[in-house]
Amino acid sequence: MAVFIYKILRQTEWRAAQETGELTGSPVDLADGYIHFSTAAQVRETAARHFSGAADLVLLVVDSDRLGKALRWEPSRGGDLFPHLYEPLSLDRVAGVHQLPLGADGAHAFAAAGL
Repeated sequence: MAVFIYKILRQTEWRAAQETGELTGSPVDLADGYIHFSTAAQVRETAARHFSGAADLVLLVVDSDRLGKALRWEPSRGGDLFPHLYEPLSLDRVAGVHQLPLGADGAHAFAAAGL
């Protein structure tokens, strides 16, 4: 059974990845040396903490099984294990792309992604 992980990006970062066919990461990813992902249980808090009020977002859905040994599950916020990818993400590994709009309550609306 597939375990899906999620990457929140700004529209500009997504467009740049589409031009090259791979995602090297956002500025924080590049600074940390890996691409940050979240699980379904973590992604709402990630959005609230790091993207509060941002209306220009997309949500990538990736099957973690397709990432191989470059994907590591490492402790982060509150000791939870977060998925970190230690290589660029080839866009042919992306299972889905969803707009991540702000809802009327100001929180990001994940319904389009089925979350």
